[in-house]
Order: sequence, then C-alpha cells, then structure tokens
Amino acid sequence: MQKQVKVNKWIIALTVILPTFIEVMDTSVVNVSLPHIQGSLNASVDESTWVLTSYLVSNAIIIPITGWLANMFGRKRYLLFSIILFTFSSLLCGAAPSLEILIIARILQGIGGGGLQPLSQAILLETFPPKEHGVAMAIFGMGVVLAPTVGPVLGGWITDNLSWRWIFYINLPAGILAVLFTIMFIFDPEYIKTKTKQYIDYIGLSLLTIGLGSLQIVLDKGEMEDWFNSNFIFTLSIIAAITLTLFVIWELKSKHPVVNLKIFKDRTFTLGNIIMFLGFFAFFGGIVLLPLYLQQLMGYTALWAGLILGPGGIATLLIMPVVGEMMRKGVHPKYLLAIGIAILGYSLILMSDFNLQADFISIAFPRIIQGIGLGLFFVPLAAATYVHIPKQEMGNATGIFNLLRNLGGSFGTAASTTLLSQRSQFHQHHLVEHITPYNPWLKQKVLMLNSFIEHKLNLMPTGKTLALIYREVIAQAKMLAFNDAFFIFGIMIFFLVPLAFFMSSAKPSQDHLIVE
Repeated sequence: MQKQVKVNKWIIALTVILPTFIEVMDTSVVNVSLPHIQGSLNASVDESTWVLTSYLVSNAIIIPITGWLANMFGRKRYLLFSIILFTFSSLLCGAAPSLEILIIARILQGIGGGGLQPLSQAILLETFPPKEHGVAMAIFGMGVVLAPTVGPVLGGWITDNLSWRWIFYINLPAGILAVLFTIMFIFDPEYIKTKTKQYIDYIGLSLLTIGLGSLQIVLDKGEMEDWFNSNFIFTLSIIAAITLTLFVIWELKSKHPVVNLKIFKDRTFTLGNIIMFLGFFAFFGGIVLLPLYLQQLMGYTALWAGLILGPGGIATLLIMPVVGEMMRKGVHPKYLLAIGIAILGYSLILMSDFNLQADFISIAFPRIIQGIGLGLFFVPLAAATYVHIPKQEMGNATGIFNLLRNLGGSFGTAASTTLLSQRSQFHQHHLVEHITPYNPWLKQKVLMLNSFIEHKLNLMPTGKTLALIYREVIAQAKMLAFNDAFFIFGIMIFFLVPLAFFMSSAKPSQDHLIVE
C-alpha cells in the first residue's frame, strides 16, 4: 500500500482528464483520415474501416472490466499501464508500414485506452467531496463530450496540412506528460488491496469478450454489409445475443464476478444507465447526421462542417461549470437533468425543420441549443447516477456506465445511417410518382429549364433537363429523410423526461455507504 499524500484536487483532475480527452478524441479523429490511410496503405474501403472497428471492439471489451482490473493490479499501476500502452501503440499506429500492422496497433490502442474513461471518472468522484460531484462531472464531461466534436475537425486539419500519421503522433506529448503526472500525483485508495492470488472469472471474461466484440462489429459494419441480409452480420448477431445472455446469467450467479451486475439493484443507478444509453443513442444519432447533411446536401467542406459543430461545443464547455456550481449550491441534479433532456429533444426538433436553403446561422443555432442541453444532461446525470454507490464499487459502476454510454452512441450511429437510407428510398419512391408527363407543374419546369439550357448555356437540352430534375428529386428525398430522422430522435429523447423524476432525491453521503 502506497503512503497517502495530500494532492490538490485540481492537479488530480488535470492528470486524469488529459489522457482521457486524447483517448476519447481518438474514437472520432481517424474517421476523416480513412481515405488518406486507404490510399497510403493500398487498402480497399472495406479493409480500411477495420482501423475504426478494431479500436472500438478492444475498447468496448476493456471498459466494463476496468474496476476488476484496478482491484487486481492496483489502480495507479493499472492507470499507468493504460496510459503507457495507449501512448506506445499511438507511436506504432503512426509508424505502421502496412494496414495489418496498423490494425494490430489500433487493437492495442483500444486496450490501453479502454480503462481511461472509467478510471478517470472514479478518481474524480473520490477526489471531490460529494457536494462537488457536479463540478467533478463537469470536468469529466469536458473530456468525454467535447472530444468527439473536436476530433473530426482536428483530424481533418492535420491530415490536410501534415499527414494522417500525425493524428497518432500528437498523442505522444500528452501521453508522456500524463505518465509523469500519474507517477507524481495519483495514489491508490486504502480500500484497494491487491493480492498475489486472486480468482479470475475465465468463463465470464470469455463470454464478455466474445459478446461485446461481436456486438461492436455488428454495429460498426451492419449498414455497410446490409444488416441481416449478410450471413456475416447475422451470425455475429446470434453469437452476441447468446454469449451476452449467458454472461449476465453467469455473472449474477458467480461468487467472484468480473463485472458485478448486482449493482443494478439500486434503482437510481439503473435509471441513470437507461437514460444515458437512450440519451446518447438519440444524441449521437443526431450528431452523426448533421455533418452528413452539411457535406452531402449543402456542399460544406469538412472544415466548415466542423465550424458548424464548434459553437455547440463551446456552449457545452461554458454551461458545464455553471451546472456543476448550481449543483454544489444545492440544486438537485434530477431537475437539471429533466431540463437538459427537454432542451436536447427541442434542439433535434428544430433540426427537423432544416431545408436546402438554410444558411449558416439557421443551422448553427439549433446546434448551440443542443450544446446547452448536453451540458444540462450529462453533468447532473453522471453525478446523480452514483448517489448510493459505495466507493468500493465505484470502479465497477463507472465501467458499466461508460460502456452503456459508448454502446448508446454506437447503436445511435448505426440507427441514424440505416434510418437515413430507408427514409431516403421511401421519399424518393413517393416523389417520383409525381414526375409524369401529365403533371402541369413538371411541364412548366421542363420548358423553363430547356429554355435556360438552350439560350443561356448554348447547349442542346435533350436529356439534360430530366437529369437535373431527377437530381433535385434525390436531394429533396434525402432532405426529407434527414428531417424524419432528426424528428424521431427528438421525440425519443422527450420520452426520457419522466424517468429523471424517478431517480433518488437523497443527497449523497460522504462515504456512499450503501447500495440500495
């Protein structure tokens, strides 16, 4: 056991958030660089996407067992190992001479990064007193909520101006600094007592690894493989369903579970995880659609699409400390949470009114509203969820919470792309029904376009007019599909408002002594 040293809580916060921010950003920073990686390493589109999938799979497997690993090896030791592995594998990613080496390095990077989110959240909740948990979660939120917004913009700029390899090399200075800070300022709490011999739940670990790995591949590759029309996706879905069901049954009966699922007996913790999963499902569904709308329909570059997202990120950054301070002064988190959920839903409803003539301000405004709602959603939810969790279970609880947050985002991303594709086909089918020789509006439009092509462009209009009209039909169908998707996600979030009021009204005790 290490001797406890009194360290300033803000130094500890900086120590754990620095590597966490970099790790979360890495889940999105690679997306915009895939075409460059594909060309540089002579890979197909399908092969290059494994650079994303491999990271997400290994990351998802590690997150829920973080608490168990910290108890087995010591939290400081495991945190150091995670940062060092993440940093070293980032170097390997940047120097990878082939796609195969890059994928292996990404798997290692996901293993190293998986523990950083739960560990940093657990450390922050223990470092700050219960009345300041809102402040602690505001700090944590700045890392895990803002990073995915910053990632694509930063990744695009680095790729365009330097090389895709530098999206990995930029992790090195932050990783080295985090290692030094961890050595100096992080210490194991007294309740973590590592033993030379500990029972290892091999069956639980195996079921979790196979189940989460299969599920993450299904979510990441499903749309590309046409979901259950693909034998590959169908088989993995069956494997995921069976192994995860067996995992839950096994862990509930095990005397030494790798993930303690009995913690769900606490109603507030359960409700918090449900709200987090469904909330991030809808939030990420919308946040994935917005840049697609901007780039595919509005002609924005990746940089300008990032600038649209930027004001929302700034709004979140500004509101989170305010929310944390309000909670510190006695405002109960569940009321702030209900307001945040409603604002998130309202922002998506506003986005469902987008059209092909929308200007920069009209698009950025709902994103700013969304940013405010996100700050009011994430901070009180993260603080309220752990209100009855004892310190000994905090690592286990944060692992589960962060896993469900990530899975919610993955499900939302998969749902948004599928919904967009299906609704586009639906609207295109109905719009084409009006493109007939008997439609007087169409006759007038054809005459106008023929005249413009012939007299203004000095071209023969044959065939070109119908091509222009068909292109407009496709654009309008896709626009209507975006509207439908935003609206569905918005309504979905509104249904979460009542759940907030069923969370416990009790104030957290100093030591979180019991789990109800």
